Amino acid sequence: MSRFAASSTQRIGQLFDILIKQLLALLEINRQMQFSSRFKIVLLICAALSLTGCAVKNQYETQRRLVSSSTLKEASLDQLLANLDATAAHLQTLKLTVEMDLSTGGERKGIVTDYRQVSGYVLVRKPEMLHMIVRAPVVGNRIVDMVSKGKTFSAAFNSPSSSKYFVGSNEVAHPSEKPLENMRPQHVLDALLIKPVDHAAGEVAVLEQSVDVVKDPKTHKEALRPNYVVFVISKDEAGSYLSRRIVFSRDDLMPHEQYLYDRQGQLVTIARYDYSVPVFTEEADTKFPGVIQIQRPVEEYSIKLTVEKASINLPLGDDQFEVAQPPGSTLINVDQKAARIPSEAELKADTKKPQ
Repeated sequence: MSRFAASSTQRIGQLFDILIKQLLALLEINRQMQFSSRFKIVLLICAALSLTGCAVKNQYETQRRLVSSSTLKEASLDQLLANLDATAAHLQTLKLTVEMDLSTGGERKGIVTDYRQVSGYVLVRKPEMLHMIVRAPVVGNRIVDMVSKGKTFSAAFNSPSSSKYFVGSNEVAHPSEKPLENMRPQHVLDALLIKPVDHAAGEVAVLEQSVDVVKDPKTHKEALRPNYVVFVISKDEAGSYLSRRIVFSRDDLMPHEQYLYDRQGQLVTIARYDYSVPVFTEEADTKFPGVIQIQRPVEEYSIKLTVEKASINLPLGDDQFEVAQPPGSTLINVDQKAARIPSEAELKADTKKPQ
C-alpha cells in the first residue's frame, strides 16, 4: 500500500474512533431516552461505518490500475525516426504468404459480413507497387486479384454469380454500396509499409510520451503501459495538417500501431502490428510482424493478415504486378462509374497486347 493510502486510512480510523467515543457518551447521558431516539443514534453509527467502507472502496479503485511491470525501454525522437529510416531503406521488396480474415459492413451498412481464413499472397515492390491475391477456401480459385501501380489500380472480383474487373484511381471517388468493392490495393500498401518522415517535403515529427491500457503479462490485471507516440505533421499549399500518428511500444521500441488521416483530419486507416508471433525470413536480423490488422472505417471494411512466411528483398519482375481482365467480366471504371461487358473482339485484342 502506498504512503498516501496508508495515511488516508489512519486519518479515517482516528475520526471513526472520535465519533464512536462521542456517540457512547451520548448513550450514557441519555440512558432514559425512548427507543426511537436510541434507534436514530444506531442509524448514525451505521452511516459512519458505511462512509468508512466507501472510503476504503474508493482507495482500492485508485490502486487497481498499476503501471505495467514489464521492463521498459527508452528512446529519443531522433532514435525512433532513425529506426524508421533504417527499416524503410532496407526493405525494398516483400513477399508474404498469409491467411486472411476479411470483414465488411458496420454502422452505416447495418450488416457485417465475415470471410474467415482465406489464403493469399501479397507482393510489394517499392516505391508504389503492390499485388494482392485472395483465394477461395478448398477450391483455391482467385476471388480477389488486385494490383496497384502508384495512383492507379486494377482489380478482378470473382464470385459464382458474377465477375467484375475494376480499373481507375486509387482514390474512392464514387463509393460502392458493397464495401469490398471500395477496397484499394493502396490501402494495404500504406498500412504494410510505415514510411519515414519526409523532412525534405516539409514534414515535421512531434513526440508524446503517452500510455495505453493493457493486461499486465505477469499479473494478468488491467495496467497502464507507457508508450511513445510520434505525430507526423505534413504541409501543403493550404497549410499544415496531421497526416499520421505512429505508436511505439516501450517493450521493444517497434511501431505497434499506425493511424492515417486525410487532408480534412478524418481518420481513414488504422493499422496494428503484432510482433509476438515469430515469422521466418531469409534474413535472421529482420523482424516482421506476424499479424497485421487493417481497418478502413470510412469504407467499412477490415483485413487481418496472419503471416505464415515473409521473404524480403527477393527479385520481383514487372510481370508479377499484372492483373488480366477475366473473359466475360463486367468492366467498371471507378472514376467514370461506367460498367459494360467488353465485346469478344476487344477481349481478343487485349490478349494480344504485349505484357
